[in-house]
Amino acid sequence: MVVSGILSYGLTYLIPSEYFFPESKLGYGYIGFLRRLVGSFFLSMAAYIVINNLDTSEKLQQTKLENEQFKQAHLRAQLLSLQQQISPHFLFNSLSTLKTIATDGDTKNFVVQLSHVYRYLLNFSERQVSRLSEELAFINSYLYILHQRFDTALIVSINVPERFMNYIIPPLSLQLLVENAIKHNAISPDQPLLLTISINQNDEMVVENNYQPKNVPAESTGLGLQNISDRFRLMFNKEIRIDNTNDKFSVTLPIISHEHYHH
Repeated sequence: MVVSGILSYGLTYLIPSEYFFPESKLGYGYIGFLRRLVGSFFLSMAAYIVINNLDTSEKLQQTKLENEQFKQAHLRAQLLSLQQQISPHFLFNSLSTLKTIATDGDTKNFVVQLSHVYRYLLNFSERQVSRLSEELAFINSYLYILHQRFDTALIVSINVPERFMNYIIPPLSLQLLVENAIKHNAISPDQPLLLTISINQNDEMVVENNYQPKNVPAESTGLGLQNISDRFRLMFNKEIRIDNTNDKFSVTLPIISHEHYHH
């Protein structure tokens, strides 16, 4: 207000009278001072509102950035928790299967595939995305181990054209969906679980299985599907789709090219 008042008086002497307010309107003495004071008040309030809005906008942007960083840190911690939950249980089942393999050739191949799985599990936490070719190589090793356990009770079909191999996907997305299908469905040679991994006409990845729920439903926290959904939303700003009918359960994952991701 002081600066505005000084400017008001200063402009009176700097600007020729024909370009300024007529004396009869501005006034002199006490009345002139009050008019200048009121004018200074409104001018200072306008300046305050503009500066405050700019400051508030900057703080909101900073808060939004900090929230996004917090979400990413939370997702990394949650994914690490998933890894720690998967590893001991998966290792136990794999070693149990290893005892049932008779020939040395099969044993060696099993151990090689198991090493591929754990190498991927240990390395994925260092990055937020994987090429589809890497994810499929991992899932093939993972499925090899599962087939030793379930044999003909698990039938998997993977149909992904070569041109999509450089597309990007969050690591462990396919593994979590395969594990989810096995966890919640009855599996037996007489009632095999049929699982397909393919690309639809919209260039999206679809993981689908026949729906045959267990007589006693498995306990579920929904953490796996929620984690996949959160990562696609945060990293790609895209949503996954979940479709559940009487006989089918499918999850559609949006995938993007490696070049588009880096742009």
